[in-house]
Amino acid sequence: MLLIPAIDLKDGQCVRLRQGRMDDSTVFSNDPVAMAAHWQDQGARRLHIVDLDGAFAGVPRNGNLIREMVAVMGDVPVQVGGGIRSEAIIEAYLDAGVQGLILGTKAVNEPDFLQAMALAYPSKILLGLDARSGVVATEGWDKETGIQALDFVRDLIELPLAGIVYTDIDRDGMMQGLNIASTLALARAAQLPVIASGGVTELADLQALKEAFAEDTELLMGAITGRAIYEGTLDVAAGQALLDA
Repeated sequence: MLLIPAIDLKDGQCVRLRQGRMDDSTVFSNDPVAMAAHWQDQGARRLHIVDLDGAFAGVPRNGNLIREMVAVMGDVPVQVGGGIRSEAIIEAYLDAGVQGLILGTKAVNEPDFLQAMALAYPSKILLGLDARSGVVATEGWDKETGIQALDFVRDLIELPLAGIVYTDIDRDGMMQGLNIASTLALARAAQLPVIASGGVTELADLQALKEAFAEDTELLMGAITGRAIYEGTLDVAAGQALLDA
C-alpha cells in the first residue's frame, strides 16, 4: 500500500481545491517541479498529478510542466489525470514516462473508449471515479451524471485496468477523513485495486483504511493525500511507514 502525494496544477502553480471548486483554491507552491522533487526526497514511491486546467478545458494545459515533473521523479512512477480524452494524449504522456493515465470524464461518458484503451494499454490505465453522495460527477466535478458509482464499476471486472482512483468529492480538501465504507464497497464491487482519495488528514485515517481492508489487501493500492501534507497534519514518511508495517 502506498501513500501518494498529490500535486494539482492550476495556472502553472501547485494548488489545492476544496470540494473541487476552482474558485476556492490555495496556492502551495509556484514551482511544481521542485515540489515533485521534495516529495520524492520525503520517500514517496508514487506521485499523483492532476492538470486541473486540463480537466475543465477537456485537453491537457500543463503537459510540458508535467513532462519536467516526470523527469525529476526519475524511477518513481507518476500517474496523471485531467483532460485525458484521446488516445493521442495517452501516447504522448506514455512517451514522456508517465506510468499511469487516469481517465475520468471520457471514461464515464464513453465506456467503450475506456474499454478500448484498457485493452490497448494493459495495466497503464486507471479509472478516475469521482462521486458526490455516491453519484458520479464529471467535467472537473462540475456535472453530476446521475450514475451510481457502484453500478458503473460492476461492468469493469474483466478489463485489465491498473486500478481505480476513487474520490469522495464532499471530503476532498476538507480535512475530514476518508469515506472508508464507500471506498471498500466500491473496491469489492469492481474487484479492482482502489486508490482512496478525498479527506486523508492524519495517520489515524491511514490506520482506519488499512484496518478496513485487512481482509481485502489486494484491493487497496493506497491513498492519495494533498492538503494534509502541505499543511503539515500528515508526514509522508511516517504515513508510508504505517502502511508498510
